[in-house]
Amino acid sequence: MILILILGLLLAGASVTLAARALAMPRARAAETIAQIDDYGYASPKAPQSRQGPLSGALDNLAHGAGSWVAKHFGSMREAKLRDELMAAGIYGLTPRKFVGYRILSTISIPTLWLWSASTTGYPAALTLVGLLLCTAIGWLGPMMIVKRRAQRRLERVDYELPELIDLLVVTVEAGLGFNGSLQVASERLHGPLGDELRLAMQEQTMGLTTSEALSNMLTRCQTPLMRSFVRGVLQGETLGVSIGKIMRDLATDMRKRRRQSAEERAQKAPVKILFPLVFLIFPAMFLVLLGPAAYSFAGSFGG
Repeated sequence: MILILILGLLLAGASVTLAARALAMPRARAAETIAQIDDYGYASPKAPQSRQGPLSGALDNLAHGAGSWVAKHFGSMREAKLRDELMAAGIYGLTPRKFVGYRILSTISIPTLWLWSASTTGYPAALTLVGLLLCTAIGWLGPMMIVKRRAQRRLERVDYELPELIDLLVVTVEAGLGFNGSLQVASERLHGPLGDELRLAMQEQTMGLTTSEALSNMLTRCQTPLMRSFVRGVLQGETLGVSIGKIMRDLATDMRKRRRQSAEERAQKAPVKILFPLVFLIFPAMFLVLLGPAAYSFAGSFGG
């Protein structure tokens, strides 16, 4: 019994640590991205230094070992697709194998914690089994759902900030700067996911890649419709020799139209999305308040 209690406490501590890391991931996203850029040689005067504790380091090593074992015995486990998902979410400091290792640890620790809780509180066998299956699904699918949700919100923010980048490029190019200089100015002025991607693209140029290759890599990391239009427009303009200022103005007009169309589409979806809470939550309460007293009086009169 003591051994089970100690094991339960250890797994509970691991679960709390994983939950704390999941809650701290949005705040640590910028620090991880800047740290990844630092690895390429980009220096930021305000870049925060991340400190890794012994428990976090042990969890990282354990997750990396579990992910490597799974990759060794079960094939490549779609590492390329996982890498794309992590890059889209802005998690550059986490390898696909380590991420799979964290999923395995989560799949083991959460059901074990549930079994320990069920055994100590005396839950029924049916409830314990259902909870075990649910905790197993949460442990395996939960981290991937978090990553996909972060990637979706990050890419939506990139699309939202891209027209601002186009306007800044139009102003700087027409002021006399070259396209590379305009991108450098934009990378210094913009913040958030788009600014991080621009700084990474600029550092790739510093390492020897051409502008086309750096922009293509940025498109690989951010597969969004507006980013695809921006990169393809720039690449086609350089290939055909069209003025970059004209390309930027056309892209700005096109992106403004797309943003307006997206807003109209969301506005048209609003009545459908509000239908469920309106029918099942708002209308019953209104009927209860409006018709309840009348029904009560009618029932009392009819019964008397």
